[in-house]
Amino acid sequence: MASQRRLPPMNIGITGASGLIGRRLSDLALRRGHEVLAFSRTPERRIPGCTMRLFSQDAPPNLESCEALVHLAGESVLGLWTSAKKQRIAQSRILGTRRIAESIATMPHPPEVLVSGSAIGFYGEGGDSEILESTPGGSGFLAQTSRDWEAEALASKAGRIVLLRTGLVLAREGGALPLMARIFRLGLGGKLGSGSQWMSWIHLDDLCRLFLFCVENQSLSGPMNGTAPWPVRNVDFTKALATQVRRPAFFAMPAFALRWLGEFSHELLDSKRVLPSVACSHGFPFQFPELSPALAELL
Repeated sequence: MASQRRLPPMNIGITGASGLIGRRLSDLALRRGHEVLAFSRTPERRIPGCTMRLFSQDAPPNLESCEALVHLAGESVLGLWTSAKKQRIAQSRILGTRRIAESIATMPHPPEVLVSGSAIGFYGEGGDSEILESTPGGSGFLAQTSRDWEAEALASKAGRIVLLRTGLVLAREGGALPLMARIFRLGLGGKLGSGSQWMSWIHLDDLCRLFLFCVENQSLSGPMNGTAPWPVRNVDFTKALATQVRRPAFFAMPAFALRWLGEFSHELLDSKRVLPSVACSHGFPFQFPELSPALAELL
């Protein structure tokens, strides 16, 4: 287990603070004694306990007094990937991160750490192979977007840079899980394609704790996988969710029927057996390492 150096309470800036992850992270950071500067496209919508600031991809944000920065802002990847949707996904991440770097470059005292959100879409199709942080990037739209996104973060002059590549985030009040649970409760749930593809997931609370772990531990830098240590195949995810909602899951969505989603179908059908090797080697204590207890807590 690697040694850890936890920093004292800090002024932490969080972009995308009004989103699902940002709100939970802001609350957790406040409870741990940090000050939170919440950056949002709608700063008039207050987040309790936080100082609100504007974030836009059109101009560098005001990062004054930020000792650490967690960058979450970006268009959701869920949904049909039209040309316009893909443009929003790419621009919101690449240009938004570039504006962060531009702002840091003007600061006499840059943030001690930038934890920039990324995605396991960086890796592409992995089959049954275990994917670690050292695994090369894949091909396709999301893989290329993730590479460009991370390159913008690495170009910043922050003291330390962590790239947190997040898997499927399981949460009670947002993301994909509530929709999946509704479908399964109607008895319409089932595997996707063959069901043999690996799914790498993480409980929202573990992800937010991992973001703060990256902020607070000075030994961490570079890419980190933001996934639970026990990924599952899609067919096993299906069984676990059906068991939790006490409904059968007889239906199956054939791969060809998912192709209407365009390139987004790869995010449902590609296999990514992603392991959080860096987090585990540094002693991060997952509260929900296995799927069934995570689903039980959320549903």
